[in-house]
Amino acid sequence: MRTEDGLHPWSRYVALGDSFTEGVGDPEPASAGGLRGWADRVAEELAAGRSDFGYANLAVRGLLLQQIMDQQVGKALALQPDLVTLSAGGNDMVFHGTDPDKLAAKLEAGVSQLAQAGPTIVLFTGPDWGSTLVLGRNRAKVAIFNENVRALAARHGALIADLWALTQLRDPRMWDPDRLHLSPLGHHTVAMAVLEALNVPHTLQPLEPKELPASSWRQARASDLSWARAYFVPWMVRQLRPHGADEELQAKRPYAGPVFPAGNPSAPALAHLKS
Repeated sequence: MRTEDGLHPWSRYVALGDSFTEGVGDPEPASAGGLRGWADRVAEELAAGRSDFGYANLAVRGLLLQQIMDQQVGKALALQPDLVTLSAGGNDMVFHGTDPDKLAAKLEAGVSQLAQAGPTIVLFTGPDWGSTLVLGRNRAKVAIFNENVRALAARHGALIADLWALTQLRDPRMWDPDRLHLSPLGHHTVAMAVLEALNVPHTLQPLEPKELPASSWRQARASDLSWARAYFVPWMVRQLRPHGADEELQAKRPYAGPVFPAGNPSAPALAHLKS
């Protein structure tokens, strides 16, 4: 989607979800919360050349779908976004074996609430884990959930980032060694899929994760060990026991602000993409 000047029409983007949207698996010390992820990468592209662009990321790792609906939808609406991405349900199916039809009904309640406010909404189908030894057992449930997501997206005028059809995600390089979260390359690939679902010009190239102004994803991978201690191990522990009231995790970007602390850079590389 583009305006007459060749740019996109959005000025405030809010991302909702769990670890997938928070960016776990894509460590970057220069990013908020020490994680970058596909949503940050999308925001970086959307912010290029837009001094008025704001971005908030309310995602928190480990949350189930209903928790995301209860804890994030209201906060997102309060930020008055004109663009929302919402991914939820993975933890329900992987760790709790939740019925995909019931799960989709809960998702639709949240999508309906968001849609009434009028933002562009992007939803996600789950990836095809058929070739994965452990997660492959959930393949049928994911497929059923995906069909529900496509149907509810059509009912509410939402866009779809179709991860099931994103065959690049079958490449092991797209996944963190834990096989649950995307690698930096995987987050980059999903960011491309989201931007293409939005039909906006961008500078991302297949298999070439774009660097932050001050550091690259390759340098960020050097901090994998510290990331595992700080994020992955606590995340695994939280899957085995409920969150306590005194240990509630916080969103990494709870307010809609500039993507880059010093403001949004211009994007000369986008000039040739305008039409």
